[in-house]
Amino acid sequence: MTFRQALSLGGHVRNGERGTTVVYADRFVPQDEKRRADETGDEAQAIPFLKRFTVFNSDQCDGLPDGVATAAPPPPPDLIEPTVEALIKASGIDFRIGGNRAFYVPSADYVQVPPPQAYGEPINWHRTALHELGHASGHPSRLNRDLSGSFGTKKYAFEELIAELNAAFCCASLGIVPTVRHADYIGSWLDVLREDNRAIVRAASQASKAADYILRFLPDTRASEDETADDRRVA
Repeated sequence: MTFRQALSLGGHVRNGERGTTVVYADRFVPQDEKRRADETGDEAQAIPFLKRFTVFNSDQCDGLPDGVATAAPPPPPDLIEPTVEALIKASGIDFRIGGNRAFYVPSADYVQVPPPQAYGEPINWHRTALHELGHASGHPSRLNRDLSGSFGTKKYAFEELIAELNAAFCCASLGIVPTVRHADYIGSWLDVLREDNRAIVRAASQASKAADYILRFLPDTRASEDETADDRRVA
């Protein structure tokens, strides 16, 4: 629904939510064309048009009446590793599954990741989930990193490095092997920081702290308290 449609239903789009652009395509016959066709006996010519809207999922809104919003079905069983699922729950981070994009909203402090079945290979869902949890670890109530960088800035690139290195550390610790290469994603952001030859070292240090923070919520003994960041980097 559009922003105005949500308001008309008595609800509202939550602060920080991003809409999705949709396009409505159709044809119409203007009144003048209808009159011309009547006068000449010709067939009226329809004019094609496109109309663009920004819409929001009902999950991005609050205060909607019952029956408007429907709960998304849970993902099929066995697509999410039980250990990762338990870790996410134990972390206390507001983690939402849905939509078609993965992101973290610092202002509202929540993570959203598409469902595992949206990925060609569901194992890659875990890499994405741990990447976004890495961003969430930087919230002021947690590790208090600078999350103020906008897309395309060096701050943004540096935070992306931290989140992806964290995902690599966590995947290695959990024995998860995504088919998407961490190195390719890391390399793309290093290009932005190419004049800073210590960026990867500084990012790895922050990512190690993020991984330590996230892995401490593991429900079993695989994340022992004496495991060090160096161990994960070797892994």
